Amino acid sequence: MRILFTSGLSRATAVVAGVCLASVLAVGSDAGHYVFTNDDAPPNLLNGVSVYSIAPDGQLTFQQAIRPGGFGIGGGFFGANRIRVLSSGDTHCVYFSEASGIPGQIVGILIDSGSVGGTAMGSSTDSGTSNGIGLALNSQYLYASFTDSNTIGTFLLEPGCSLTFVNDVSVVGLQGGTIDAMAVHGNMLIATYGDGSIESFNIAGGTPVSNGDKQNSTAAISAQGATYPSAVDITADGHYAIFGDTSTLSVIEVSDVSSGQLTTTVAYQSTASISSSNVMLSPDETLLYIVGTQGDQIGAVFFDKNTGKLSPGCISGELKGYVQDFSYLAGLTLATNSGTGEEIYVAEFGSPSSLAMVRVTSMAGQCSLRETANSPVSDQYSPGLLSIGAFPPRSF
Repeated sequence: MRILFTSGLSRATAVVAGVCLASVLAVGSDAGHYVFTNDDAPPNLLNGVSVYSIAPDGQLTFQQAIRPGGFGIGGGFFGANRIRVLSSGDTHCVYFSEASGIPGQIVGILIDSGSVGGTAMGSSTDSGTSNGIGLALNSQYLYASFTDSNTIGTFLLEPGCSLTFVNDVSVVGLQGGTIDAMAVHGNMLIATYGDGSIESFNIAGGTPVSNGDKQNSTAAISAQGATYPSAVDITADGHYAIFGDTSTLSVIEVSDVSSGQLTTTVAYQSTASISSSNVMLSPDETLLYIVGTQGDQIGAVFFDKNTGKLSPGCISGELKGYVQDFSYLAGLTLATNSGTGEEIYVAEFGSPSSLAMVRVTSMAGQCSLRETANSPVSDQYSPGLLSIGAFPPRSF
């Protein structure tokens, strides 16, 4: 089945929706591939990260649980990624947020050993207890979106996967919206808000400084606020920002940011799935993967990195266990950081949650997405999985 994307929008209505096991990780010149989950376990359940190895055929196998203490909230914004993986030289870290509590904390894990490198908190007023703490990073800083306080916290990346809080800045959408997702490329940080507006920041000095380009997206204007950008990804060369919208349709928006500022978004829509609050470009940038966060399918559309245009792609069948085992689909990551990524892993929000495994094939302008025979794999420690990441991470 092809996703038939067209420019323009019709009206839509959005729905918002301390124990470390013996380490089995091994990172080196022949490093393995892993998937990490931010289990986001709410109060009364110890939060942490679950680790899965990726076999050559893409099969996930549970390896260990890392429970450094602290708690999650078991929910929140789809687009706000609560886990980030860093691979820079000999530094291999996974960072995840724990939103329960004020100000909440960010934890750094050394992938080499599976041990905790350090924890850090924002200011006393930073909080994300309602809708979580999203993360974005580069090789020097980690940025945290505190959704209650509407602040972006800046943290310096220190040796051993530890963090030092630098400062925070207050942000808000054009209509008073709450900060949602963030993405970083070079000296630019791009953020979405829950009211249909988007904004970019200059991070050359570390702390985000607005570029003065805050604007409502084309889709949000056309749908009178009934659809709004949630997730955001940025191309490898920093030319385009791609937004996945929360909507009753599948809505994608693209902005040319080559000038160093956001420009008016070009909107595409499809009725093939419900919402598109999580998106990710394939490593070769030929495909944009779209999670039908409030549905039961994964989609892909072809992306032209030279023009920023989308064209029809493909969609999976209904993923196993919808309704019975999971309510929503959420964050995604990939089996490899080359080509199309070969296989997509998608968080399935349930109790317990799980990880769907979807095989990608693409050739001569045609693609297919098929859930594998052994999918899904249970995440027994998570009653509210929304965010996952992979090692090694995609290079951009």
